[in-house]
Amino acid sequence: MSHSIQFSTPSRTLHLPHSRLHRPLSSFSFRQFPLTSTFKHTSLRASSSPSPDSSSSSSVLHSPNGTPAVKSEERSSGIDVDTVTEAELKENGFRSTRRTKLICTIGPATCGFEQLEALAEGGMNVARLNMCHGTRDWHRNVIRSVRRLNEEKGFAVAIMMDTEGSEIHMGDLGGEASAKAEDGEVWTFTVRAFDASRPQRTISVSYDGFAEDVRVGDELLVDGGMVRFDVIEKIGPDVKCLCTDPGLLLPRANLTFWRDGSLVRERNAMLPTISSKDWLDIDFGIAEGVDFIAVSFVKSAEVINHLKSYLAARPGGGDIGVIAKIESIDSLTNLEEIILASDGAMVARGDLGAQIPLEQVPAAQQKIVKVCRELNKPVIVASQLLESMIEYPTPTRAEVADVSEAVRQRSDALMLSGESAMGQFPDKALTVLRSVSLRIERWWREEKRYEATPLQAISSASSDKISEEICNSASKMANNLGVDAVFVYTKNGHMASLVSRCRPDCPIFAFTNTTSVRRRLNLQWGLIPFRLSFSEDMESNLNKTFSLLKSR
Repeated sequence: MSHSIQFSTPSRTLHLPHSRLHRPLSSFSFRQFPLTSTFKHTSLRASSSPSPDSSSSSSVLHSPNGTPAVKSEERSSGIDVDTVTEAELKENGFRSTRRTKLICTIGPATCGFEQLEALAEGGMNVARLNMCHGTRDWHRNVIRSVRRLNEEKGFAVAIMMDTEGSEIHMGDLGGEASAKAEDGEVWTFTVRAFDASRPQRTISVSYDGFAEDVRVGDELLVDGGMVRFDVIEKIGPDVKCLCTDPGLLLPRANLTFWRDGSLVRERNAMLPTISSKDWLDIDFGIAEGVDFIAVSFVKSAEVINHLKSYLAARPGGGDIGVIAKIESIDSLTNLEEIILASDGAMVARGDLGAQIPLEQVPAAQQKIVKVCRELNKPVIVASQLLESMIEYPTPTRAEVADVSEAVRQRSDALMLSGESAMGQFPDKALTVLRSVSLRIERWWREEKRYEATPLQAISSASSDKISEEICNSASKMANNLGVDAVFVYTKNGHMASLVSRCRPDCPIFAFTNTTSVRRRLNLQWGLIPFRLSFSEDMESNLNKTFSLLKSR
């Protein structure tokens, strides 16, 4: 078979031989489609024969990934797109859409249906459930509210369940939402359980060996250093600590202690990554059909592989993506193998900043984002993005600069934690993330800041290499031609992720026939997921897509 590139006019057809679709001779064709809108589109599509001529000046860049038969449970016609995206496309055009995805942690401030709807309308792509807090019944109600929101309003909000992990944590503060530690106060950290009310300024600790391991003179950091104590006395199961940096204590906050300027981590290294409670939570997540499970304090790829094999052996579990939280020295040491094994990573800067010097956190973040991009895994930048907005309606300028830098690094997603879970201004915090993301992305396009160095190849199989090269070329073509959208037809999301990895200058419309895939695609940079019923005929799929988009 000879390999050639052919151009023809006036239909401007580009044929590239392609074997991924398992046909004797496949080609990708660059063609035009009649549209009534004024948008400029280009289509790159797969077919078993050259495309017929078409007489229009409009075009859309299109990259397929097979045309699977429609599952019986899926609706047989129409196209699913959320109302906010639809309104944004109509009002501002394709190129104005936000590429960076937004994740909101759901808590007491945002667990109602109306509050969830407000977040979805404000740009929330993924709802995060922190299993450190709340009962399973509470989380079940939130999950079902999000599912109802998707069903009734057409959203594709994915659900991420975040495990607690087996690192050392504080207790639940006796049912209080928070407690304020002031400078100079003496607090007691204890492994005792209290049947009656908790004594004043007393905090229970989840780790039974805490009083044995800690020493007088050690420094105790709460929640990555948001509050600091010096250990001044040990009395049986009780450890007396003097507050040196005041702050807000939250239930289930992570605890670390330092000795002579170094993190004490020997005991933590012996604790399992996934605790017995985590396994029960994971079973709960499988039963409720969550889209992602984020694993806390991952130490090695072995943990990720073990969890993925467990999920694959259970009905519905194989569809759940596993996100590795990078928040320890061990996870940085084994970074590449952990990311390779996972379906994505989270830069959990709060706990990470408690294990490495603060000045090293920015470089660690940049490295994690870079490695995830190279290995084609979505990456989330999390923790303290807009921490001041828990109490105040506007962020600090330093926080805005921090968010801007995460967007400039081309992170897939940004995550709100306490700002949306328990803050006084969750909607305003989300608005800040959205507006800053849009502005920095627009600046990037205006400055034409395309990647100076090409991405390294990640595929080994021949067919995967072809797909990767096609997506690389399609993204470059989209930038050079200034098109308004790249169209991808995908069964499992792989082809769409390859285009997203290239970070083209335009949004990527990802069409899939599966609702669960549509939700999972909502985590990745630049992807606007649609659910569309496929047929076996690619030409029919194309015509149907454009007809439905025009009608909307």
